[in-house]
Amino acid sequence: MPRTDRARVGAYGAAACASAYGSMKLAQALGANALADKDPLPPELRERLLARDPLFVASHWVLAAAAVVGVVVALATLRPWRVALPRRLLSTVAWTLGVLMIARAVGALGHGLVGDALLLTGLRPPPATHAALARDLAWWDLLLWSPFFLLWGVCWATAGWRLGRRHRATG
Repeated sequence: MPRTDRARVGAYGAAACASAYGSMKLAQALGANALADKDPLPPELRERLLARDPLFVASHWVLAAAAVVGVVVALATLRPWRVALPRRLLSTVAWTLGVLMIARAVGALGHGLVGDALLLTGLRPPPATHAALARDLAWWDLLLWSPFFLLWGVCWATAGWRLGRRHRATG
């Protein structure tokens, strides 16, 4: 597969991940559990989430809307109508989202592969008050959320890289 085609896959991948994440958040906003009980939150926030606290319901609507914007931005990196949006803005958004999602996946933002591995191997003890829950959520984060955010972040970074390459090739 030519390099340019691989770069296009990044933008389509970012759009697909945004669509999947947005669909989950929309389902949660409408009342479905949809993996809400697997969200690696502190126990007091987790209880509010599962009790459908209005703040969390509102946040699901906001995140579902943000995911729709994410799909549009990801596809804008590929489509001719992107000329309506400044290339630098698209590139900055793609790179910023890519870096933040990769950082989240690795563990720089609190949860992630490193923190989960440390907790599950016993190198970092779980909170004594909810050790079993912390281990369960660490498994979910290690096997589902962190790889998902890593994939999504790499897709965003690839889409940003493609914009930069196309700009250098045409400029």
